[in-house]
This record gives sequence, structure tokens and C-alpha cells, in this order.
Amino acid sequence: MKETLFERFSFQPFIIEAIKQLGFYKPTEIQERLIPSILRGESVIGQSQTGTGKTHAYLLPIMEKIDPSRADVQAVITAPTRELATQIYHEVLKITKHCLPDAPITARCFVGGTDKQKAIEKLKKQPHIVIGTPGRMNDLIREHALFVHTAAMLVVDEADLMLDMGFIVDVDQIAAKMPKELQMLVFSATIPEKLKPFLKKYMENPKYVHVAPKQVAAEKIEHVLVPLRHRDKIKLLYDMLVAYNPYLAIVFTNTKKMADEVADALNEKGLKVGILHGDLTPRERKKMMKQIRDLEFQYIVATDLAARGIDIEGVSHVINYELPHDLDFYVHRVGRTARAGYTGIAATIYEPSDQDMLTKLEKKGIVFMHRDLVRGEWEELAPWNERSKRAKQEDELEPLMKRALKKPKQVKPGYKKKLQEQIEKQKKRLRRLKKK
Repeated sequence: MKETLFERFSFQPFIIEAIKQLGFYKPTEIQERLIPSILRGESVIGQSQTGTGKTHAYLLPIMEKIDPSRADVQAVITAPTRELATQIYHEVLKITKHCLPDAPITARCFVGGTDKQKAIEKLKKQPHIVIGTPGRMNDLIREHALFVHTAAMLVVDEADLMLDMGFIVDVDQIAAKMPKELQMLVFSATIPEKLKPFLKKYMENPKYVHVAPKQVAAEKIEHVLVPLRHRDKIKLLYDMLVAYNPYLAIVFTNTKKMADEVADALNEKGLKVGILHGDLTPRERKKMMKQIRDLEFQYIVATDLAARGIDIEGVSHVINYELPHDLDFYVHRVGRTARAGYTGIAATIYEPSDQDMLTKLEKKGIVFMHRDLVRGEWEELAPWNERSKRAKQEDELEPLMKRALKKPKQVKPGYKKKLQEQIEKQKKRLRRLKKK
């Protein structure tokens, strides 16, 4: 089997074997910069977007540091959503299956919406690694079923989302029951001000690594703007979905109410649509995720918080039914497509009121195509902001024109009006010349 550059970290043979099976050859930037620090026992803060390899940046060194001969919890990994916790757990199992039979590393996943009594039964023997949502973990600690006082490593994944969803208090309570000399590994797309007191409480001079995305969005995403132009928005969305005929499309809305409205309207039009938002019960959510993974839906309507941290394979199209209020979420949304080297399309339905936000996205490096759907066919349009750019250029030219047009020694009544007429004539002339 092909050699791997991870060998220079001096991982145990079973970890190297797992890395080769996973097909990893070269460490990503965040792995390169954080693995040595984590192996040395340092606390770290890794700031990066999804898709940068952060999960294995902490999983691999944690595996290296687990002592299989100790029958107690040695690492606690917290995640804000059940789906993300389950994903991390499956990544752990892909590594632990390579352990030697006489030195197995055990792991358990505990999330809300599952049978608590069964979880307590499973904890009669404490696992080496425990992964889960903070609320459920806290429940099990209070029941004296889960013992975290033996664990010296705590991971807080998607910390900014943990804060948004109100789980940071639970994480704080878990950390308070762990050893004073705690190695904390925090990963987050952003580091909000409100998160800083929590970090200061548990971390003294942590190693901080910020991996700025080489581009704000993946290279292989085509960003398309579609003007609403006083049309029925649901009808336009339906026509776009039919015209794209995606392998799998996620339609994003800003609220649960809007997600329900859009999903219901599309279902009424005959499309089989899945839905992901925070009001689904744990059972509905689990069933929905299974249906999505089994490719029962070609279309999913989702809110940002519901879709964050969930890895759904095969998303070919992302459609922004509404632009997010926080533009960082635009990057999170479109990052659902063009993964693992595939291409993807991110289309946004926009109105004139969205222009300021679109300009900000362009300043971040997003390059938009401007298209419209006419009788089921895509047509290229002039750049979406051509008129506003032209108006800005003309506004900048106006003072120069005023200076160029000499003011007569004696000003007659109506001079200002005539001057403005001359300026407008000059502008029209410039426009004609540009067209030629």
C-alpha cells in the first residue's frame, strides 16, 4: 500500500494502517499545524471552515494518546448536533477497527432523542472515548452513569454553533467535572466575542491556528444569480429545480416557518421533498436523515442550523431561496456542494433589496454568473450590477463634467437646468461610445 506523509508524526502502526485505508496521503494545513501540539498535550483553538480536515486533526492524536489498558474514559468529544456527533463516532470506528485484538480502544456515542436507560446499561463498562451532544452527556453524568473525571482531553467541535444553540453552558458543566489540568481542543468556523470568556476560563495560552480558506468557497462551485423580477417566487424555484434536474439539491431558507411553506408548496406541485429544521422530533430527524442517505429525495428544504455540520453526500445543487442574514452562512451553505473534488452549482434568487449583500459577497471573492430561466431554458444576462456600476461611474464623472463646461461670466436664469441637460447629453454620448 502507498506510503503516507502522516508517518512522520510517529503514530502507532494501527493508526498508520487506518490512515492508509482512509486514503489520506498528505496532511491538510490544519492537521500539519495542530497534530504536533495536540500530541505534546497542549490546548488548541483551530479556526477553520468545514472540509479542512479538522475532525482528523484531533481524532488521530487522541487515538495515539489513549491507553487501552486503562478501563476508564480518557477523551470526551462534544458536538452541537446529533448528526455531527454520529458522524464523528463513525470516523472513530474507522480507526479503532485497526486496533490490535489484545489492545482494543472502545468508543460510545450518546445523543438526545435515544433511550437513556439503554445508554446507562452500556456504561456499566466505561469506554475510552465518549462522543455526544452536551445535554445528553450531562444527563448521564448526573445519573452517575458516565464518569468524566478520569478524562484529560475535551473536544468542543463547532463551538460557535454550540454557543448559538445554547449548549455552551452544558459544555461548561462537563468541563468543570474534568481534571484541572485539562487539555481542551476547540474547533470553530468563527470565534465570537461571547465565546471568549468560556475559552479563557479553561485555556491558558492555547495554540491558536486560523486556516483561512484559500477561497471563500470551493473552486469548483459555479455561483449563479437569478433575478426574481416580480414573479411568483415558489413558481420560479419549482421551475429552477425542474430545469436543473439535480442529483440532490438543498434549498435554504432563513426560518423554520419558511422552510415548511416552501416544502409544502413544492410537494403540492408534485416534487418529493425532504425537510430539515429544528422543530423535527428526534425520531422524525433520524428517519429523515436515513431517507436522505438512501436517496429517497431529490430535493431537501433546510434551515442553516439544521444543516450545519451535517455531511450529506452527493449534493449537486444548493439554492438560496433567501440570502442568509449573516453572510458567513452563505459560505457554509454553498460548501454543501462541490465536495470531494466534484463540481456543484449554487444558485441564489435575488431581489433589488439584496444588492448590498451581493456586493459584500463579491468583495469576499465570490464571482457570480447572472442568468435567467426563460421558458425552461437558461439565458445569460448582463452582469447583475452593471446598471449600478454605470450609475456610480456617472456620479463620479459629474463633478468633472461640471468643471469642463465653462461657467459664463454672467449667469442667466435657468443656467443650472441647462447645465444639467448638457451633462445628461454627455452621459448619453458616453453610453453610446461604450456600446460601440
